[in-house]
Amino acid sequence: MSKSYDGRRGTVEALRGIDLDVGEGEFTAVLGRSGCGKSTLLRVVAGLLPPSAGEVAIAGEAVCGPRRDVAILFQRPALLPWRSALDNVLLPVVVHGRPTPEHRKEARRLLLEAGLDATFHTRLPHELSGGMQQRVALCRSLMQRPRVMLMDEPFSALDALTREELCEVLQRVHMERGATVVLVTHSIEEAVLLADRVVVLSPRPGRVRTVLEVPVPRPRSLGRDTHVAALARCRAELHELLLAGRTGA
Repeated sequence: MSKSYDGRRGTVEALRGIDLDVGEGEFTAVLGRSGCGKSTLLRVVAGLLPPSAGEVAIAGEAVCGPRRDVAILFQRPALLPWRSALDNVLLPVVVHGRPTPEHRKEARRLLLEAGLDATFHTRLPHELSGGMQQRVALCRSLMQRPRVMLMDEPFSALDALTREELCEVLQRVHMERGATVVLVTHSIEEAVLLADRVVVLSPRPGRVRTVLEVPVPRPRSLGRDTHVAALARCRAELHELLLAGRTGA
């Protein structure tokens, strides 16, 4: 699959010849330098942008536009400011019909699992911290019960401690629900902590430079003694790959 944009100064080639399979239930991270086309790749997979060549398929069916079984989580929570945390989580249900008591029960349970107790369920977005807002956005995506979750650097604007907490939440949710996840990130640590495989893209036009397996069982922790050495080796290898990409090696 390839993607180009036509601009005032000519054509910009964002992605070239992306050939990638993601297994059902797999957690895949996409890593690369700024401008390599990571976010473009995610938007093409989501059906928000058409490919310029080739195709994207989910379970053998070509992606021709947005799908109900695909959820996407952006860098900003994009919550509706006039809806409470609970009502924002329920939004995917509202779009397709009237929420039932069971839907509300599930939404509350998701918020609790994400670390937001009942005190915050009725709060409006401006009454929540950035980390809390992103937890609500994550729950809203899960409420959709997606087959595929696409995540575009959803924790990039958060402080280090909140990022670590949300990575733990995401890891737990993935283990419990088994959805297929594709995460775009700049963070090497985030990639090796969460992913089964890390796809490294070359500088623009983005191409698959390498795919690295992360041979560490879940649950993972950067502070767990049994994981430190293996995760450190993965981080070092990814760091070298990104440096090599910068120098054109």
